Amino acid sequence: MITLKHIVAATDFSEPSGAALTYGRALARNFGATLHVVHVVGRVPTAVYGADAYAVSMPELQQELEDEARKQVAALVVDNDQQPIPVRQVVITSDAPAAAIVDYAAREHVGFDRDRHTRTGRRGTLADGQCRRARRPDRAVSGADCSPSGT
Repeated sequence: MITLKHIVAATDFSEPSGAALTYGRALARNFGATLHVVHVVGRVPTAVYGADAYAVSMPELQQELEDEARKQVAALVVDNDQQPIPVRQVVITSDAPAAAIVDYAAREHVGFDRDRHTRTGRRGTLADGQCRRARRPDRAVSGADCSPSGT
């Protein structure tokens, strides 16, 4: 039997990601797992002006976007159940959302134990599969930006 200790639910605040979050919440509740709700905020581009190539970054705008994303994630994880599940709210800044989510899962050790599943004939970890899909945009989730540069 599989025991899940961590569930990652990535969100872009769309209806499909809301459905995935509902499913992730149910899995976390059934297994007594921690739910990681992850949102990736794109980087605000640096603007270059004039012949001298004067570069202007917009850190205030970037901070506002990240703060607003944190508020939206917090609103998603409200759990009025008598026994709330453990939840980690995560906002990441990156131009490559799929890769950022996979990196987060790897850093937090979310996924299957590679050695145990390799011995039983299964192929690698969940994160390994996500990495393969992140490198192959044709196999990625519809609408996901999986290119290394985010373009």
